[in-house]
Amino acid sequence: MSVRDPAAQVADRLAALRQHQQDGRRSPHKPLLVLLALGRLARTGESSLPWDDAEQDLADLIQEFGPPSKTGRAQSAAYPFTRLRSDGVWTLDRDVPMDNVGPLRQGVTGRLEASLEAALRARPALVDEVARGLVEAHFPATVAPDVLVAVGLDPELLRGGTVEFIPGRRRSSSWPAQVLEAWDRQCAFCGFDGQVGGVPVGLEAAHIRWFTVDGPDHLDNGLALCSLHHKLFDRGVLGLDDDLTVVVSQRFSARTPHGRAVYDLHGQRLRPRPGTPAPAERHLVWHREQVFHGRPLAA
Repeated sequence: MSVRDPAAQVADRLAALRQHQQDGRRSPHKPLLVLLALGRLARTGESSLPWDDAEQDLADLIQEFGPPSKTGRAQSAAYPFTRLRSDGVWTLDRDVPMDNVGPLRQGVTGRLEASLEAALRARPALVDEVARGLVEAHFPATVAPDVLVAVGLDPELLRGGTVEFIPGRRRSSSWPAQVLEAWDRQCAFCGFDGQVGGVPVGLEAAHIRWFTVDGPDHLDNGLALCSLHHKLFDRGVLGLDDDLTVVVSQRFSARTPHGRAVYDLHGQRLRPRPGTPAPAERHLVWHREQVFHGRPLAA
């Protein structure tokens, strides 16, 4: 009887966290908690996370990388901190009710389940492998490095091989080129169309609804965006109204003329060239509800 590789065993236990992405709604709370614990394990040799720290650090992560929410910061952090126990990968040093903030403030500490932490500690490189698989399963490539930095892990680990966390789904190899061609090989927001030797440079095919949350490789779910605006679109700084008018979040700030040029995008309307499918309303609504953060700038 064969014995599975430790990386595969750990990945299997953490891959179950994906089940909490339902009906297109993003719910990265548990993955963010695991990544925060992995960052602590990598730095200190243990994943121990007191609620006093989690109430601030985990809440910051959820606010920055989770979907917009009216839930209070402490309550948002309490959900994964208490509920991750049911996935068998997290323990608390005392029994407390699910979702209840009050008891957590009485000195409760959480950590990765003992056998899981032991496997990770015995093979330090495994921390990078499972962190890479986890962050790639829940965030697009534009956002994944920022998440790793925020939890105290090296974004360079994304250059390694991937632990498979999205079974059964393969990205279309032809979709990126089709999207760039459909948008005339220029950024749909700013018009950037740089090329080197006839090949677009600094121009990327962006999913409106993320591939990691069942976004399809269809032309009506794609935009050609320059690297900067792709990043800002996936970070929730830029968005689109139903009439394809660009909106800029009030959360964005810049001092120099180059940075403040982002403000000039606000109110501009995208005009797909004839024959290019307009972004589907359902994908625009998803991005507006699950990615765009804050209020748009005043008209």
